[in-house]
Amino acid sequence: MSEILVTGGTGTLGVPTVDALRKAGHAVRVLSRRSGPDRLKGDLLTGAGLGDAMTGVDIVVHLATSGNAKDVDAAERLLDEAEHSGVKHIVYISIVGIESIPLPYYQSKLDVERLIEASPVPHSILRATQFHNLITMIFASQKWLPWVTVPRFGAQPIAVDDVAARLAELAASQPAGRVADIGGPERLSAEQMGRQWKAAAHSRKRIVSIRLPGAIVRALRERKNMVPGAGYGTQTYSDFLARRYG
Repeated sequence: MSEILVTGGTGTLGVPTVDALRKAGHAVRVLSRRSGPDRLKGDLLTGAGLGDAMTGVDIVVHLATSGNAKDVDAAERLLDEAEHSGVKHIVYISIVGIESIPLPYYQSKLDVERLIEASPVPHSILRATQFHNLITMIFASQKWLPWVTVPRFGAQPIAVDDVAARLAELAASQPAGRVADIGGPERLSAEQMGRQWKAAAHSRKRIVSIRLPGAIVRALRERKNMVPGAGYGTQTYSDFLARRYG
């Protein structure tokens, strides 16, 4: 089996991805800015510790993100070190619709994709839709309001476990470039998801649907954040909520 380095291995997607890779029999290293059990200390922005972490690594699964333009600088350092260290395959997680939805973070993800595609290091790029966790965080974060506002567009949320399983498959396969996008098994309006969250969280707040202006919302109403065709995985949003709230 392969020696794999996972960046962002302590995050929401990183933890199940590391678990899936180890269950498949791979030797997995987790790169982190903080020391800890089963971690290698390293910093993608400064490059500190990166060379040592990549010594003997066959595959890098790049999940780390700062949520801003610093991701591009981090990717440049990662790719330079991967080329120098003889890494055979980089697997990168990206987001569905980033070329159509004008969010600054999405532009950074697109810029990283282009860096990876231009690099001599072989790669696979997987785009996924929004995670169940993110959708739930949007609702739960409105705890100080007397109601929960939901915009008039939808999503195709996907379970992090399903994305992690796909990333593990890609890491065990030959580099494939941009692979097929994946989205969850159902397409729901924000109002439908809000009502499901309200029931699961035993909230008494009123769900208020609002219409927002702007290019970002227009792209979402046009379903640029969704994947045509059949969904991927089996875990629905209600399944996620049932596990989270019991």
